[in-house]
Amino acid sequence: MNKALEILEKYWKHNTFRHPQEEIIQSVLDGKDTFALMPTGGGKSICFQVPAMMQEGICLVISPLIALIKDQVQNLQDKGIKAIALTGGIHQDEIIDLLDNCQYGNYKFLYLSPERLQNDWILERIKNLPLNLIAVDEAHCVSQWGHDFRPAYLKIAQLKEFFPKIPFLALTASATLRVKEDIILQLKLGNPNIFSKSFYRDNIAYMVFEVEDKLHLLQQILSKNPEPSIIYVTNRKSCLETVHQLESYGFKATFYHGGLHPKEKETQMKLWMEEKVQVMVATNAFGMGIDKGNVKTIVHLHLPQNLENYYQETGRAGRNGEKAFAILLNNPSDVFHAEAQFLSVLPDKAFLNQVFSKLCSYFQIAYGEGIDEQFSFNLNQFCAKYNLPTLKTYNALQFLDRQGVINLSQEFSEKTSIQFIIESREVIRYISLNPGDEEILLTILRTYPGVYDMPTAVNLTLISKKSNTDERKVMLLLQKLKDKQIIELSAKSNDATITFNEVREDDRTINRISKHIETQNKLKADQLKAVLYYCRENDTCKNKLLMRYFGETIKDDCGICSYCINKDKKKQNPEEVKTKIMALLKMQDFDSRDIQKLTKLPKDDIIFALQDLLENDIICIKSNNLYSLK
Repeated sequence: MNKALEILEKYWKHNTFRHPQEEIIQSVLDGKDTFALMPTGGGKSICFQVPAMMQEGICLVISPLIALIKDQVQNLQDKGIKAIALTGGIHQDEIIDLLDNCQYGNYKFLYLSPERLQNDWILERIKNLPLNLIAVDEAHCVSQWGHDFRPAYLKIAQLKEFFPKIPFLALTASATLRVKEDIILQLKLGNPNIFSKSFYRDNIAYMVFEVEDKLHLLQQILSKNPEPSIIYVTNRKSCLETVHQLESYGFKATFYHGGLHPKEKETQMKLWMEEKVQVMVATNAFGMGIDKGNVKTIVHLHLPQNLENYYQETGRAGRNGEKAFAILLNNPSDVFHAEAQFLSVLPDKAFLNQVFSKLCSYFQIAYGEGIDEQFSFNLNQFCAKYNLPTLKTYNALQFLDRQGVINLSQEFSEKTSIQFIIESREVIRYISLNPGDEEILLTILRTYPGVYDMPTAVNLTLISKKSNTDERKVMLLLQKLKDKQIIELSAKSNDATITFNEVREDDRTINRISKHIETQNKLKADQLKAVLYYCRENDTCKNKLLMRYFGETIKDDCGICSYCINKDKKKQNPEEVKTKIMALLKMQDFDSRDIQKLTKLPKDDIIFALQDLLENDIICIKSNNLYSLK
């Protein structure tokens, strides 16, 4: 493996492999089909990039993550390694040129999105390439039991017929035992070498807390752990709102979601990576390719859709080996929100048919046409035109994307308009009381004099440039002014492009893919049940619960999760708790938070005691939410 180490050091500046990278690379070099289950951050790409560099020919990499493909290709090119990507939205003539380059230009890597394998002529061209390895990333997508099943992946097995002597390497960061067996079956891996790195992370404390006031606990967590943190939320609006609230508490925070312009994503990422801000508030669009070793805390403010995503997101903490925290905050209402967000909006076959038909009509695509055509797309306008429910429609489009019918790519193009709804003298008064907002506000007033009279379209980039700040701060201020009822704010987004990957065939298209939708809907329901069980099960180590889900058994409790630390706490005598509370209330009235702080007793014990005292008519709760002795 000396040559492998030389390549690793020359191009990736590392002098040792992580376990089990070296063993996987050797398996590939031996010409063996190989299955590798490596949790996030395990360095999967090295396992195919290094052996490909050691051999003549080109490595074919199949991945559904377009952003990751572009990122990896750019990184390889930056290292002076010749790599090409064939993703959606590239026209046939350009694809032919790129494949010619692969065949005659001494390229080392060809990255493909799976829907490209639907095109027989592309398969024919690939048959003539001098492949040395076929790497299938995100291999769980080949299994109907995987959390992101894509039928286009089923086409990969055909490559076995064309390249019987070329090793296949299947890679995934999250797969249950059932999914692992299905991947091996569907890809027709021949007696593969199997490498499964344990999912157990002994330095991560998995915490689940049921709380009413999430932001109050979040404030305590971030104050106690001032190192870099990530807070995951479920939508873009929550990103902005959470950042605004954290900044009001004095924390430095920024945000990241799929609707940001690539430049803005880069700016936000840089702020956090360089630790100019402590907290990154993000949707699950954030995290791919992130390798920041000193992330101390990952907090989920909302229930995740499944434990696969949750494990992957929490795995971004503690990569330097030091103790880190993965904290999930929930309250009883979260269950209803999760069911509404993840289950009640799942499309069935009839709705899928309706959306696809309306989509083709929206872009005036005739029957039998449309392949490789690309359009700008505004989801809200589309739903308004046809009176369709927004979230359910988005899920239908995502399903069509996963099935390879369309390619739905997120991008940023936002029209923002504002109007002041208070008098100019009140605006001047606000500026005098908030000097930190002065530069941005004065820039807006000088640039858009009609902003008092009517809704006025504003250019965030221009405002940020003139006020010598960034767009994030401009948008946060506008949101704050809206919340204070100083302005009316409207932001309309053209936030996606849609590429059609096949011709329009209406019912025929939907009939071909609808057989998967019931399976996927049931899978999503089962996955959410697993999340709820993980949250509610209070008699088992949280690390054990996670490992059990991924098919691993650990003998001992982890000792650091929320279950383990609570089981070791001395049980409080309920009568003593009530006595301490009554002693406090003799002095003055308090709310439950202050009672807990002053008594330093566990929250659950305080709540139980307060309920008992209320039921026995010993105390009462006043209109200002303070408890008082009767």
